Amino acid sequence: MLLLASGSFNPITNMHLRLFELAKDYMDGTGKYRVIKGIISPVGDAYKKKGLIPAHHRVIMAELATKNSEWLEVDTWESLQKEWIETVKVLRHHQEKLEDSNCDHQQNSPTLERPGRKRKWTEHRRNSGQKKSLEPKPKGVPKIKLLCGADLLESFGVPNLWKSEDITHIVADYGLICITRTGNDAQKFIYESDVLWKYRNNIHLVNEWITNDISSTKIRRALIRGQSIRYLVPDLVREYIEDHNLYSSESEDRNVGVILAPLQKNTAKLSPRNSTA
Repeated sequence: MLLLASGSFNPITNMHLRLFELAKDYMDGTGKYRVIKGIISPVGDAYKKKGLIPAHHRVIMAELATKNSEWLEVDTWESLQKEWIETVKVLRHHQEKLEDSNCDHQQNSPTLERPGRKRKWTEHRRNSGQKKSLEPKPKGVPKIKLLCGADLLESFGVPNLWKSEDITHIVADYGLICITRTGNDAQKFIYESDVLWKYRNNIHLVNEWITNDISSTKIRRALIRGQSIRYLVPDLVREYIEDHNLYSSESEDRNVGVILAPLQKNTAKLSPRNSTA
């Protein structure tokens, strides 16, 4: 299994890294799963969130934060897109990437070269040009699940922030691992949502017993006020922020007054082109 977290990471904090560790411990502890990789996927600049600094800085900070990790990595695909990409498309991209990699591994496997398999190998190569949709899905491909905090889960209820079909696709076909805190209403939110309740068995709620209230917003606020952020973010990230003077009152005003990309996109689809009073 792979864990994928898509977000601003503006900047990445120790809490972001803890989410992965908590999720891995929980999923491995079930005895049903084995987490082999965690993917951090920073959103692109087109997301248009207030105070969002350029993606290349956020990617570099994420890479610095995971430099010493044996299983976490940063993927730049989402951050390099010119337009905002829906989370479900990011999940699909990485799942297809895994399937393609698995196909290549099977095609290059020495077992196909054994005596008596030459004809099968030839047929395999001959059929490899067929459309992906006609090919059976590779066996043994790790599944990707979306890692998130309770705030993302509850954001499903914000009007026009998510498309209903995307929510269904995410929870039904991929699944969620949601890190919650004591007293959080994640279970109640699932109960009150017909879609989430229907696929509740594909939503894993992981309780964060050692509470940690670090957030990117609070980090930026401290930096703007000239306060220390040591021990709140990895040292390499802190040094990069200081060296490039990334966060200020000016950077916090980026995209002020601009509607968030998903709200723009989803609202535009709902609005008739020619409205009448």
